[in-house]
Amino acid sequence: MQSLARIVLILTAGLATGLLPASALAQSVTDPLPLNRLDVPTLTPFVAPSGNGGSGSSGPFLRRVQLDALLVEGGQPLEHGLVWRIFNPVPDETGKLPILATSEGGRANFEFEPGEYFVHVAFGLAGVTRKLAVPANAPIENQSFVLNAGGLSLSAVSGNEGRIPPAKLRFSIYSEEFDDNDERQLIIADVKPNQVVRLNDGIYHVVSEYGEFNAVIRSDISVQAGKLTEATIQHRAAQLTLKLVAEAGGEAIADTAWSITNLAGDLISESVGAFPSLVLAEGEYTAIARHKERLFRRDFKVVAGRNVDVEVMLDLAE
Repeated sequence: MQSLARIVLILTAGLATGLLPASALAQSVTDPLPLNRLDVPTLTPFVAPSGNGGSGSSGPFLRRVQLDALLVEGGQPLEHGLVWRIFNPVPDETGKLPILATSEGGRANFEFEPGEYFVHVAFGLAGVTRKLAVPANAPIENQSFVLNAGGLSLSAVSGNEGRIPPAKLRFSIYSEEFDDNDERQLIIADVKPNQVVRLNDGIYHVVSEYGEFNAVIRSDISVQAGKLTEATIQHRAAQLTLKLVAEAGGEAIADTAWSITNLAGDLISESVGAFPSLVLAEGEYTAIARHKERLFRRDFKVVAGRNVDVEVMLDLAE
């Protein structure tokens, strides 16, 4: 397949709500879009369609058609990662279009009875659907489908360069547009760091969650056809470990219940344990420890990328 340009984006918290054109922060090199990270569903074996009405047919009435798909107009046919589906254009009693045949891989050859069909080809989450008319007596050419698709790979750091453990990082990709309920359509959830997601070209709304609480960054990212966009999101957050201690640097005291609030007094998290760990966005907070019906508290500040222990002293009683 053709080589593709790689686009590298660094998305900071300050730019997270605006569109970042790929051309503005790009480094372009020749690099193929990876083809080996797609989990495709189990497909039914290919069966020759039996007419739009489902009646049988003998071999001489079948017309062989070769189908291939391109990432962009004028590109080379894709050799891997495609899923082809052939639909009867007449809905069944449930209102759905019956699937007549499927195939996976690259270029596909199907045998059709003369008639009309819908052909859908998917490349990851990118896809295109087109009506195919198979004539009875006239020649039919091989059919090429242009996907206008690219790839998106997401990662994140804490602060300027701090590595985030993959297990604490989650991405979700949404459509740019809002529906009638003023909500974005979820395209794919729980995207792993550095996973290549294949998408049609366009703008997508990406939500990056670091930890389980308030470290969330939202970004609008442009995916360009024929290109792999690698976006690194900079979280303004840090991982903290809470400890109730009798003296600075002392052993954490067990059987402690914790509450974390922000400056406005809103509850951010609750936990129980000697040294619970959590991720918080940059800002100022209050840690409240309950031990043997006594409350101990400490105000503290979270600095992006600075993972620290927050010690609450036993003598700071309310």
